[in-house]
Amino acid sequence: MNNPEPASTKIPHFTMPMRGLILISGMMTVAWGAFFKWFGPYLVNWLAMNSGPGLEVDTVIYGSFVLIVGFLLFLSAFYPISWIYLLMAGIGGKLISAVWFMIGYIEVLGWNKRTLFHLGFNELFWLIPLSLILWKALEVKKYLQSLPE
Repeated sequence: MNNPEPASTKIPHFTMPMRGLILISGMMTVAWGAFFKWFGPYLVNWLAMNSGPGLEVDTVIYGSFVLIVGFLLFLSAFYPISWIYLLMAGIGGKLISAVWFMIGYIEVLGWNKRTLFHLGFNELFWLIPLSLILWKALEVKKYLQSLPE
């Protein structure tokens, strides 16, 4: 008879598509950070759906922070099990940048389809797959630590 393996010896897998999702989220975060840092006034005008005179909102610090978060996510994709703290820092940074955007920019920009897209898709949506990937990476790390040397 074919006996299934007991649940305690099931080997968790960390697949390549998970790494790909981390890479994509890191690259998108770096791109949006660059937009905020170097094209801030134009991006803010576009997000505000404003065709009039430019809004005076400082975006350099926010853009720099988002660039760093994206770089941490991008780096964590290379060794997601060993560099799990980079992935945690990236997820925390995405959460901080979402809160920062809501507190610092929504009052000036207002709620519209562009700000909802940026906040919803570029910041909050990525928390779901990144959290699932972190959970899987923690499972694999725990399994690897339980192996005899």
